[in-house]
Amino acid sequence: MEEVFKYIIGLGAAVMMPVIFTVLGLCIGIRFGDALKSGLKVGVGFVGLSIVTALLTSALGPALNKVVEIYDLQLKVFDMGWPAAASVAYNTAVGAFVIPVCLGVNLLMLFTKTTRTVNIDLWNYWHFAFIGAVVYFASDSLVWGFFAAIVCYVITLVIADMTARKFQNFYEGMDGISIPQPFCAGFVPFAIGVNWLFDKIPGANKIDVDAEGLKKKFGVLGEPLMLGVIVGVGIGCLTCESWKEIVDNIPYILGLGIKMGAVMELIPRVTVLFIEGLKPISEATRSLISRRFKGADGLNIGMSPALVIGHPATLVASILLIPVTLLFAVVLPGNQFLPLASLAGMFYLFPLMLPYTKGNVVKTFVAGLVAIVVGLYMVTNMAPAFTIAAADVFSATGDAAVAIPAGFDGGSLDFASSPLSWIIYQCSCNLKWIGAGLLVAVALGMAVFNRILIVRNQKAMIASGSDRLQKTE
Repeated sequence: MEEVFKYIIGLGAAVMMPVIFTVLGLCIGIRFGDALKSGLKVGVGFVGLSIVTALLTSALGPALNKVVEIYDLQLKVFDMGWPAAASVAYNTAVGAFVIPVCLGVNLLMLFTKTTRTVNIDLWNYWHFAFIGAVVYFASDSLVWGFFAAIVCYVITLVIADMTARKFQNFYEGMDGISIPQPFCAGFVPFAIGVNWLFDKIPGANKIDVDAEGLKKKFGVLGEPLMLGVIVGVGIGCLTCESWKEIVDNIPYILGLGIKMGAVMELIPRVTVLFIEGLKPISEATRSLISRRFKGADGLNIGMSPALVIGHPATLVASILLIPVTLLFAVVLPGNQFLPLASLAGMFYLFPLMLPYTKGNVVKTFVAGLVAIVVGLYMVTNMAPAFTIAAADVFSATGDAAVAIPAGFDGGSLDFASSPLSWIIYQCSCNLKWIGAGLLVAVALGMAVFNRILIVRNQKAMIASGSDRLQKTE
């Protein structure tokens, strides 16, 4: 069974997701041709997104490495990027069984009315497997590994429910969708805190700059496309040691700017494919659930945050954070992690932040900066456990994605920088039974509170339906 799941995961998202969504579409009553078309669009979306992020990585990677060399920025935690994190996640016993185990937990929570999210974003289950795998290697206990993954899953589903309404109201065409991805969920408190702080500070509470406002104020310079070009050109200039070298490398510098601009322009276009592919599945799933399960009105379909990373505020905040993150990584005392490969995942900080900052670019940028600063320290702290896990996976599989250069520890912004993973890791590995008790209390408390909200909402919907029926009669 373990080998079966490893094989399925090994197909990669571009192959795995079309198959899953085609089969799912058939199971919920969609015609084969329509189900296949939806599945293929999702697969093409993943391919397109991979190409665009690979363009970002391939363009920025050599440039940032050159900057590191020029300014001698030697930090001891090497950035492995999300492929290493996913490899660590799925190449363990925890990762091999995380999908059926978590699906079972999801069903249990649906039947007990402690969640209203049906999480079909199977590819991103690697996030739950990752924290489980790191805890497993750090504690040398498979039980602790599964415990960490399940606790993370329960908390994430509840956060997905609690953020669903704001998410659906903020993004167009997302009715019935929630985002049960723990990396995104972990940053919601930063958005809430920064938004509250801005609202309390005189003057700051009047700052209301969204992506459209940037365009109006700065014209073409305020568009994500142009910001990408400007940041790319700026980084290209940093790779040169003199004005003469800048002049000599103008073609390269301008080329880097164009590539960064291309990333900003192409990501929104690629996400359209996700929406086109997932929307029929989402609508059919909600319709089926409403017919088959009494009181199921209001259920949400858990989808990938890739659906909405093309929002202009996300693009602007992400591109501005890239150079700022590099600067903070170098100057922050105690930080040992220099993000390079992980920068392509910067866009995923914001899908659940924007509904709380209301798309305000300034608030979003500040919330992202605070999250990144905290995240750098968390990656540094978790690096020893990540290194042990990566070394074990490399010795077993020979996967180059987890090969850490000699003399370095390994790390990644992707989920290792999320407060949710860090807290679960600390409680499971360092506080042991006390930490386990705290995590169980928090997870159960959130689930029970969520059930109260769900039951109350369902009663309100039933009462509203009765009122409408009486008026009709």
